[in-house]
Amino acid sequence: MIKSTKFLTSDKLIRSALIHNLEINHKGELRTKIIEELGLTHGATRVDVAVVNGILHGYELKSDLDTLSRLPEQIKIYDSVLDKITLVVGKHHLHSAIKIIPDWWGILIAKISKSNGKIVFCNIRKPEDNPLKDSISIAKLLWREEALDILEQFDQADGIRSKRRQIIYERLAEVLDQKTLRKKVREYLFFRTNWRSVL
Repeated sequence: MIKSTKFLTSDKLIRSALIHNLEINHKGELRTKIIEELGLTHGATRVDVAVVNGILHGYELKSDLDTLSRLPEQIKIYDSVLDKITLVVGKHHLHSAIKIIPDWWGILIAKISKSNGKIVFCNIRKPEDNPLKDSISIAKLLWREEALDILEQFDQADGIRSKRRQIIYERLAEVLDQKTLRKKVREYLFFRTNWRSVL
């Protein structure tokens, strides 16, 4: 049970510090975008922060003031879409979270420095390539029009232009190998303009 909140992390504190660090780490990279609240599976869930460059790297935040109740369901969705995933977790939830997340997830501990009150991060485990990616789930990162546009580029849109989006995503997953699909999806995410991008 938490008795004092003086040195407890919050989502707001972790998010601000993480984005600041990511901006520094990726400064000057022309093909990198940092996105807050990237919707997955048509908004069924959102990953707190995503970095889009040569891969799609998601960061899920669990502060000391959060709970882990949603994490098991989030894991299923994140594992179907993201190339790499890092859990950024307050010390209060560290041991419980380690028991829940897959071995290929990275872990950053976020804690408040007693000397200056700022968030500091400690890298516990680096993320590895996610082996559970699913092509249809990856395709669902696209809007319907974007998915159709990709099919047009590969001359695979005949007979499907008026179909519902699930059919279009299934066609994409069928005609493109996953490496190509992931590359095209990242390109479209990078060039979107109407969401909360911080870099």
